[in-house]
This record gives sequence, structure tokens and C-alpha cells, in this order.
Amino acid sequence: MKKTILILSSLFLSLSFVSCDDFLDIQPTGKIIPKTVDDYHKLMFTAYVNYPNHKSLTNFRTDEVRITIDEESSKVLSVKDVYTYQDVNPSKQTLSFGYTQFYKTIFYTNDLINNGVNTMQAGDQKEQLLGEAYGLRALSYFDLVNLYAKPYNKNTASTELAIVLQLKHEIEERKHKSTMAEVYAQIHSDIDNAKKHLKVTSFEIGQNHRFTLAAIYALEAKVNLYQNEYEAAIKSVEKALIYKNKLQDLNKDTTTSVASFKSIESILALEEGLIQNLQETALVSDELYNTYDRENDLRFNTSFELVKDSYISKKTGNGEMKSSFRTSELYMIKAEALGHLNRLAEAKSTIENLIVSRYKPEAAAKVLQKLSGLDQKGFISFILDERNKEFALEGHRWYDLRRLNQKQIVHKFGNDTFTLSKNDLRYTLPFPKEARENNPNL
Repeated sequence: MKKTILILSSLFLSLSFVSCDDFLDIQPTGKIIPKTVDDYHKLMFTAYVNYPNHKSLTNFRTDEVRITIDEESSKVLSVKDVYTYQDVNPSKQTLSFGYTQFYKTIFYTNDLINNGVNTMQAGDQKEQLLGEAYGLRALSYFDLVNLYAKPYNKNTASTELAIVLQLKHEIEERKHKSTMAEVYAQIHSDIDNAKKHLKVTSFEIGQNHRFTLAAIYALEAKVNLYQNEYEAAIKSVEKALIYKNKLQDLNKDTTTSVASFKSIESILALEEGLIQNLQETALVSDELYNTYDRENDLRFNTSFELVKDSYISKKTGNGEMKSSFRTSELYMIKAEALGHLNRLAEAKSTIENLIVSRYKPEAAAKVLQKLSGLDQKGFISFILDERNKEFALEGHRWYDLRRLNQKQIVHKFGNDTFTLSKNDLRYTLPFPKEARENNPNL
């Protein structure tokens, strides 16, 4: 396995740092180029394991988190510039959002899609791996475009430049960015190809970091929602729910976190919403704390614990909390899409079971009564608030704020105040300095 990965890693580095002539001179003598199903299974495992922990960092840009001043703490220093929106020239200690890692993942998937398709033995295992490669590449581009490009706007998508698409082992160092429309078209193309190849509807616990039919339809639903294609988002959700639809009732079961890969809600357990090392650095903000009905909303006590007079997330710290997609998000997506279409009766019905499973019975009844009286604007606001509570410190909030409500956020660090203004340009991350230096076209 190490030799298999070594040659691909060498090729990846070559793509980034050598000239065309140098690349053509590379001879992988004595190395193993992946060819078999087993080789590519190992390659995909590496791609999954090394997927970036970007969601963990996005938490520190939102209204969910506060951090206390501690100039000697390496953990605090690793997120300080993220927290204070110092993005252009962050310190060397600042954790990366994983720009290069995304493209390394894409490199691995490209190899399987372009080369493995010709060398792997025919059969369901080959088809499943091809489907996973397309799915993971689609997810990579979706995350990249939602970190390093503006939120999708149908009116400007054909002209708005977004990110670089890399679909094969190319050696061009200064490739131009594709338009937003081109990027999303590629994401949809990869999703469609994944659906054609995937054979597994859902994996057992421990293997559910891998793409399945349930996961690819969940991703498609999210992509459609972000493009404001609400009818399409609803259809994608309904497809996903065929394979995975159970909700965990917190009135009956709090032994397993809904954010755990062991939860009955788990669809794709690939990413950590908050990495373990940052658990005690990401203190719950007063704003997030006050969002909850802490007596009746069962999510509060199952999500947070009090440590040294501050609340921190319980959705990390034990290696179990991995949640890229879960069933609660499917219901949230469907309800939001219906809300945007002003089909409020259907929207409220869609979200009802989730409310009942998250609040104590008497409180749930009151929430549903309040819900019944909301107009369209009030309902969309309600869904955003529920998403905030449901997915707190799981890395969803930054994406939701970007696409729906680019509000002002004020962070304090010691005696200093740092403000992200409403509709601030910093709601889009700049490309990393190293990437800009290597490719001036970014």
C-alpha cells in the first residue's frame, strides 16, 4: 500500500513543482502503479482519510464560537487569525483550510476515474469504487467552491470566476479558474456518474465514511439547495430517504450522539465537525448559548458540557464524531426548499418529526404551534435557527451564513474587537498565498 501511494504522491508533487520536460522524464522504476481493485481500494481509503478538516476551522469564523486570549497557547494561536479574519497573510502557526489537500484528494480520484477504469477487473467492486471516486471528487469541488468563491448566483454564474477544475493529470501550472456555472456543471456531472456506478445503498458502521447511493443523493440535494433549485432539491431528498430515513429520538436515546458515525442518522461519516485538539478552544458563544431553550431542547445537554465555567462541544474528543451527512439534514433541506417555494403546509409537516425528536413533548407541542403561525419569511428564519441548533459546531454554520444571511459578526480577542461586516467580502476566503504564488491566475 505504501508503494502504491508513494508513486501517486510523487506524481502529485511533480504536477505542482516541475516543468513539462522534467515531468515527462519521470520514470517510476521499482514503484507500483495502482491497477487492481485492491490497489484502488487502498488509494480511495487514503483519499478519504486525508480529506481536509476545513469544517472544523469554519466554526471559528461564525457566531457560534468565542475564544479567550492566550498568546502562549499553540491551540489558540493556530486559530487566532481565522477567528479575527486575518486571512491574507496568516501566521505560520495558523491551521490550513486544506486547499492543497483538496486537490490531492482530487488527484487520487482522477487517477481512479481516468486510469483505474481501464485496469481494474470488471465487476461490482470496480463499479462501486468508480462511484465513490466520482462522489468524493464532487464533494471536493463543492467544498472548494463554497470556501474560495462567492455564493452561487444564477444571474452571474456564467461569468463569475470560481476555482480551478483539474480533471486529469495535467502539468499546467497556471491554469485559469472556471466559471461558477462550469464548476457546478462538473459537480452535477460527477454526481450523475456516481449514481450510475454506485452499488451500495448504505455501509455498515465502520465503513460508512464511504460514498453510497444514500450519500450521493444527499450531496445532490445539498448542491441543488445551494443553487436555489428547490424542486430538484426536494426530489434528491426523496431519493436519499428511500435508503436512509430514520431519526434518533432524543427523548428515548441519548447514549449515542446524533453526530456519531454510529448513529442511526449517519449517512456519510467522513468529516469531523470539530477536531479533538480544538475542543476546549472553541468555547460556545453567548449568542449560540442563548439560542437554545436549555430546559426543553434536548440537543443542548447532548451537545455541550460545562468545563471551567464555559461550555464546549461534546461532538468531538473520542474519535466517534464524524458526520458529513445525516438524515436530519435531509428533512431540513426538504423543509427549507418547500419554504422557499411557499409550500408552507408541506414544509411544516416535513419538519414536524424532527422537532418531536429533539424537544421534550410539551415543549415540542408549543414549538409546532408557533410554527403553524409562521409566514414564509418567518419559516425560513425558523429553519436557519433550527439548523444552527441542530448542527452546532459541526461546520455547517459558515456555509449557511454565506448563502442565506451574511450577517455582521463581532469577535473579541482580549481588548481588541474584530468585525465581519454584513455582506463582507471576507465571507469568501482568499486563495492561500502559496497557491497564488504558484498560479497568478487565481
